[in-house]
Amino acid sequence: MDTIEFRKRGKEMVDYIADYLEQIEKRQVYPDVEPGYLRPLIPDSAPEDPESFEDILQDVERVTHWHSPRFFAYFPTASSFPALLADMLSGGIGCMGFSWASSPACTELETVMLDWLGKMINLPPQFLSGKDGEGGGVIQSTASEATLVALLAARTKAIHRVQSENSELTQGDILSRLVAYTSDQAHFSVEKAGLIAGVRIKEVPTDDKFAVRGSALRRVLDQDKAAGLIPFFFCATLGTTTCCSFDRLLELGPICNAENMWMHIDAAYAGSSFICPEFRYLLNGVEFADSFNFNPHKWLLVNFDCSTMWVKKRTDLTCAFKIDPVYLKHDHQESGLITDYRHWQIPLGRRFRSLKMWFVFRMYGVKGLQEYIRKHIKLAHEFKNLVLQDDRFEVCADVVLGLVCFRLKGTNELNEALLKSINEARKIHLVPCRLRGKFVLRFSICSRTVESAHVQFAWKHIVQLASELLKAQRQQQ
Repeated sequence: MDTIEFRKRGKEMVDYIADYLEQIEKRQVYPDVEPGYLRPLIPDSAPEDPESFEDILQDVERVTHWHSPRFFAYFPTASSFPALLADMLSGGIGCMGFSWASSPACTELETVMLDWLGKMINLPPQFLSGKDGEGGGVIQSTASEATLVALLAARTKAIHRVQSENSELTQGDILSRLVAYTSDQAHFSVEKAGLIAGVRIKEVPTDDKFAVRGSALRRVLDQDKAAGLIPFFFCATLGTTTCCSFDRLLELGPICNAENMWMHIDAAYAGSSFICPEFRYLLNGVEFADSFNFNPHKWLLVNFDCSTMWVKKRTDLTCAFKIDPVYLKHDHQESGLITDYRHWQIPLGRRFRSLKMWFVFRMYGVKGLQEYIRKHIKLAHEFKNLVLQDDRFEVCADVVLGLVCFRLKGTNELNEALLKSINEARKIHLVPCRLRGKFVLRFSICSRTVESAHVQFAWKHIVQLASELLKAQRQQQ
């Protein structure tokens, strides 16, 4: 493909994507396929000779689809035209921005964009790079990776601290006693980070709002310290995956600081809402944290992948991850004026992801992004009110942002059957969670194009299937 054909095919691809997104509501919300469906549709091996662009695009149409305003599962996956255009530019530039020397623009724009976003959510200035700040932000691939990076940095810092207090202890001695903590509602990635880091993770029980309180953390810490263990890390969650609950930072933060524990905040979904002043209170207590993370690629119209992470002291990361072979060194790395992001992450290479933030922030403006968040939250409350108007259903957790957890009053088996009938009908798509042993349906406002009509349609569909299910149940009794 030469530049002449690239111009032609690039325009065709933009038209294809625009048509796809414009007409996505006409497509089935969830694929009607079984595992292994794809292999028979494509050849067993790569072609020896080149194939035409037309044939490739035809195969794409035949085998792949996603993203619908009738998709209410998981959490939002951001998508916007400015971000798509920025991704095209990033791919075209094709830089590997692992250091300032490898791509000055990639490095410096990321630093500035993380400061922009930090100011949008009113982060304390300690987390910003600024001109002379000790903190700063970095784009990780996912919140899971951000948690792992924070945990590894905290582990290194804890080992150095304990060895400075008792030089006779080996690294192995200390590792065997280190303990990290998180909520019993936290994302599974926290446990996975513990497996990778080789440290034990303990779950702290939550209250009736599914939030970790300071008293619960204190009890666990006192027990473990009495047993000779070394608490070193706590991962707080703002907006849990199960039900969008919020750990009490103002209670937890002072305890973590007093115990010399690293506090990391995972706000993967909820963090985007903090650009709205009326929801910024949910972040109160972040001043006690050592690191904070959320995913603009969930709810801030920046396409995947873009997970933003801030630290109070960037040296906490660089001390844990800095390895400096001669072939990566450059004249400016010790100047203090720039950042080499290879020392802030697990991979070496990195894409020009800050372009997506730059395009989206400039083309939507803060006000446009706030309106988008508020619309989703309004639609979630609309759905909640519909649920509350039907005595057969119950809302199972506080509706704070764009997620509603609900169920039919009755057994878990009844609700499992309802979810099965919903997803088999393939008119909308939901996923479940468990809250205190109850099987619960999650209704998350996800799509950029979702409107009140889609919420109303979803509720009528759920009610119809629930009525049929309850009728069949009565007939069997």
